[in-house]
Amino acid sequence: MVRMNRRQTIGMIGAAAASGLAAPAIAQNRKVVVGALRFTSHSGSFIAVERGYFADEGLDVELKFFQAAQPMAVAIASGDVDYAVTAISGGLISLAQKGAIKVIGGALSEEEGIDGQQILVSDAAYQAGITSPGMLDGKTYGVTQTGSSFHYVGSKIAEAEGIDVTFKPLQKVGAVIGALKSGQIDAWNIVPHIAKPLAGSGAVHIVGAVQDYLPRYQTTTVFTSAENAANERELTESFLAGFTRGVSDYNSTMIDKAGGQEGVDEMVELIHNYVYTDRPLEKAAPSIINGTMRINEGARLNIASVRDQLEWFQAQGLVDESITLDTLVDTSYVETFEA
Repeated sequence: MVRMNRRQTIGMIGAAAASGLAAPAIAQNRKVVVGALRFTSHSGSFIAVERGYFADEGLDVELKFFQAAQPMAVAIASGDVDYAVTAISGGLISLAQKGAIKVIGGALSEEEGIDGQQILVSDAAYQAGITSPGMLDGKTYGVTQTGSSFHYVGSKIAEAEGIDVTFKPLQKVGAVIGALKSGQIDAWNIVPHIAKPLAGSGAVHIVGAVQDYLPRYQTTTVFTSAENAANERELTESFLAGFTRGVSDYNSTMIDKAGGQEGVDEMVELIHNYVYTDRPLEKAAPSIINGTMRINEGARLNIASVRDQLEWFQAQGLVDESITLDTLVDTSYVETFEA
């Protein structure tokens, strides 16, 4: 006999009503691996695990952590990971061209009035007089890989400022941080929960914001294998249902302050199970709070931003010019918009 608590029963009924399924999703108990980075911006997945939202959808979710976007895309293509949230990269687009991957929704976005990704320079560069992005001409910009989201953003900043920068691939976020602090690179962009503590330490300096150059940038997307998108619709909808409940909790608590300070404290404690786990809660909390950015409700996808990213990768010769937006994105799962 399967026993269900009240929350599971309500979730089962809601899922069945929403999807019109003859059998409730809760009966599946499917094992699913979800890729993530240990960033505050991945909190939708963390909350859905901790609060049982994935379980309510009949999913037994295991989180698998990565240190960069492109390896996560490879893991989806190989079947090691079922769903993930990360930035669009050249590797991801190329795998989509091969029929291995589909973007199915949106996650983190830049939004006016909310601190987003910050543009950082090393202390050495700052002391040499570089106090704005437009002064980076001829300097070195850190990226994880050629064709990463950092490469896209850095190039867009350089293009807007009419300057040339050299991109230095360093593979992992930790390596980029180390290179910036030691002055081996001059600049980088990163989400605020990493940028603000680094700047607060005096090791680096904030000289601008990404939203000044890409005001509606679809920073991260939700994606899966092309196989799941095409042939595992019930499973994919169940994943999105659990994930978007986690996102709604995050936005209402951390941005709209619906639960007051008590709600924020509770949410920070939950996120601390995954982010800055090497620090005590009292030291991790400010950084987690600093990382608060809007995650798209309902996994809505800014298709205009995705199109711009695809076109940039093509213009740089990093992906094939024949790739279409339909090759990269399955728009049948969530609402899309142009902004």
